[in-house]
Amino acid sequence: MTQPDTRPHPLKWLDLPPVWLALCLVLAWAQARYVPAGLGFGGAVADLLGGLLVGGGILLMVLAFAEFRRHKTTVVPHLTPQRLIQTGIFSRTRNPIYLGDALVLAGLILRWDAVLALPLVPIFVWIIERRHIIPEENRMRRTFRAEFARYERNVRRWV
Repeated sequence: MTQPDTRPHPLKWLDLPPVWLALCLVLAWAQARYVPAGLGFGGAVADLLGGLLVGGGILLMVLAFAEFRRHKTTVVPHLTPQRLIQTGIFSRTRNPIYLGDALVLAGLILRWDAVLALPLVPIFVWIIERRHIIPEENRMRRTFRAEFARYERNVRRWV
């Protein structure tokens, strides 16, 4: 008797947060480039705020990846981590990488003056919650039980 194949379906690798982020970024860029509609956020202030959001988002991601590496566990959303990370940036938010993604998206929308693309930010957050965060948290509940329940009570999902 053979063991069942537990690897994720190959197309599952297309359903990753960076792919969703890239799709939203392409849509925002295309809106700014081809359908500007004469709208803008306001020049230098929007550029500064956009740059701060992008920089903050990248910083959150770097801090999170450092914790994953330090704890020697997977960063892949479709896999169950070997350890529940509760240190570093994970003591402030349960989803620093996804939060970073949303900040990068918002920041680039500001920098590109993609006013009509602003709804992509809540849409992106909704997609990530439904397709990644909720399934990940369910896997962690099953794997880490009481430890995850305590973590969930003490640390918010986003901020």
